[in-house]
Amino acid sequence: MKVAYIFKTNMASTFQLATMILPQLEQKRHGVEVVGMFFFDDNAYVLRKGNETGERLNKLAKESGMLIMACDQCAMRRDLAEGDFDQCGTGSVQPKNMIEVGQVGCFPQLYSALSGNMPNLVITL
Repeated sequence: MKVAYIFKTNMASTFQLATMILPQLEQKRHGVEVVGMFFFDDNAYVLRKGNETGERLNKLAKESGMLIMACDQCAMRRDLAEGDFDQCGTGSVQPKNMIEVGQVGCFPQLYSALSGNMPNLVITL
């Protein structure tokens, strides 16, 4: 089974991702193939270049081809992307200060990026 995670609730990336999901992925015992992760609000901070959890995630994503994307508007508000707010959702916003594999976008970009490797299940944490 293929899954995608959406990190929406407060501290989901520092609790569920960092202490549960990521260690299981690193130890190859998570039980499903994770094809993508999408980060909202302060969860996007984990994707900042140099963040320990983000760098571990970067390594896994490079090995597996997993999509790592932050909400473009959330990323701009946290100095993780460049662009104008009227560009949100257009694909024109560009990541900055993010881990190497990190992308930014809105739902149209998320759907497009996952279209070649669709999840069977989307889990929001």
